[in-house]
Amino acid sequence: MLPEYRVGNGYDLHRLGADHPLRIGGVDIAPDGGAIGHSDADVAMHALVDALLGATGGGDIGRRYPDTDPANRDVDSSRFVAETMADLRKAGWDLVNADLTIVLERPKVSPFADAMRQQLAAALGTDAKRISLKAKTNEGVDAVGAGEAVACHAVVLVVRGPTQAPA
Repeated sequence: MLPEYRVGNGYDLHRLGADHPLRIGGVDIAPDGGAIGHSDADVAMHALVDALLGATGGGDIGRRYPDTDPANRDVDSSRFVAETMADLRKAGWDLVNADLTIVLERPKVSPFADAMRQQLAAALGTDAKRISLKAKTNEGVDAVGAGEAVACHAVVLVVRGPTQAPA
């Protein structure tokens, strides 16, 4: 029996301007002007949850962690990733890798990229070598380009079943 592989794609966007730090990938990268949202509005963690759920047919973050639920107010989004990954593991899935692209005009993400990879890996319960993280600007185009929003794209590969084909 061969293993079953699935790919999941996630995307998240938040307006900027909240009176708390800007947190991306579990790391505070600016002291103010944070993302506006019900939880901590961490676009990387949110996109990652959507990618994991998408790969396994589990819906999306809005259904799993609705912004109408007071229990999700101001929550550290790494909890959403850890709970989602734990449920996937219970169903026999494991993460092969995750690839994230953060889209933000400023501040620059590169000084924080290694710390973000570590935080994302910790939330996923895996090695940081399985996490790729890149950052792009939107070249001044749209709300992200105007510095009014931050976005993240995430892709994951998950596997279930034997990891080696029978001899």
